[in-house]
Parts: sequence; structure tokens; C-alpha cells
Amino acid sequence: MVRLYTDNLNIGYDERLIVKNLSVKIPDKKITVIIGPNGCGKSTLLKAITRIIPFHSGSVILDGENIKKDSTKKLAQKLAILPQTPESASGLTVGELVSYGRFPYQKGFGRLTKKDYEVIDWALEVTGTQEFKFRSVDALSGGQRQRVWIAMALAQETEMIFLDEPTTYLDMAHQLEVLELLQKLNQEQERTIVMVLHDLNQAARFADYIIALKDGEIIKAGDCEEVIDKDVLKKVFNIDAEIGRDPRTNKPMCLTYHLVKDE
Repeated sequence: MVRLYTDNLNIGYDERLIVKNLSVKIPDKKITVIIGPNGCGKSTLLKAITRIIPFHSGSVILDGENIKKDSTKKLAQKLAILPQTPESASGLTVGELVSYGRFPYQKGFGRLTKKDYEVIDWALEVTGTQEFKFRSVDALSGGQRQRVWIAMALAQETEMIFLDEPTTYLDMAHQLEVLELLQKLNQEQERTIVMVLHDLNQAARFADYIIALKDGEIIKAGDCEEVIDKDVLKKVFNIDAEIGRDPRTNKPMCLTYHLVKDE
């Protein structure tokens, strides 16, 4: 099933196109990972789909409607996004930051209701951050802080969550912690997860569907068997990769690689 797709999407800054005539379908209730070299349009695509930035032409369709027609609040009830570098939460407690996720549902003077508080506590509980509720966000570790931002996204109660490089700046243990949390949300709550990752082996391990971009165009889209492939990786990253099998998941993994020299 597909609820969200793009049709001939062109995105750029001023006159320079970053994403060109891109048509892609996002599988519902699955984990989709976007991979590709720096500057290929991964983050740009995420921002356009979630209407953070405008696009030049084409369309983004959600539940049969162009997202341009939705009000900001209505769209925020459908899509949540965690950007690569979240805005500063300096001076806020964890509970205060997570409460911002309830903005799309607030009316009048924006006072939190009993339902809002229940959702905030649920989001904290699910992400394992309840114990930090009254602690300053500034006092948390990188992994803890990232889980709090995910809790804020969950507090929006959207069925789709977009994350731009959620493991950036985290050590290996915290990276795994965040990715396993997202996998749990997908499997237990059927949240549609779309994220940008740089680590190919993490993409293969956690993704149901992978989109490989280069120069704003899709080189290959499919499951990890189709995309974590020697020929595909050569086209996308200009590398000669040795592909093996993860002994725990039996999924393909990049064992080693070297740059392809210009012929």
C-alpha cells in the first residue's frame, strides 16, 4: 500500500536544481532509508516532502491529495520530521520540549489539555525518557537527547515520521539504540519511518526499502538485496565494494571497498 508518493518532483535553490523529475513511492508502514553521496539531494527531498522547503514543480501526494492544499497544522498531524540539526532546546526541560509536539492540536491560547499530557507521558515512556522529564535537555547525553527529539515527534501522533541522519554525532552504541527504537516503533505501532542514513550496513540491516540517489536522481530503489549490490554501489558512490552477508541477519553488507579510479 502507498499513501505517499512524489510525481516528477523538481527541487532546487534559486535556479539550480538539486532533485530532478523525481517520482518515488514510499511504502506504508515500512522503514524506508535514503542513501547517496553528499550533496545528492537526500535532505532536500526530505524537506520538500514534508513542506519545509518549496519545490519548483511536480507534486507530493498524500492520501490522494496534494500536500500544498493542507494547512500547516493539518499536515503536522500527518507528518513529523526530525531535521539533521534540530533547533536549540537550550533552557527547556525534556517535558517542555516534548510538549511542543502537541502544537498541531492546540487551539485558542494553546493550553495543554489532559489528552495532551497523556500523549506526552506516553511518548516519554515509549522512548525510555520518562525519567528525564524534569531534567534540562542540555544536561543529557547525545543519545538521550536524540531519543527526546524522537519523543517530541511521537507526541505529534503522526503515522509517518521523517528523520534526517538521526545517528549523526552519536557513538556506535547510541546509533544502535536510536535505530532499534525506530524499528520497534515501526513493528509495534506500524509507524511509517523514512530516514536518511550514511552507513550502508545500517541501511541494509534496518530498512525494508532503500532509495539510492545520485545527482538528484534515483539510481535504484528496492529492498536491501537489490540496492546493497556491487554494481549499484559503484554507480552511486564510485566505489568497488565487496558484498558479504551479515552473520546475524543474513542481509547483505559491505565488507570493504576502494575508490574506482577514473578510466
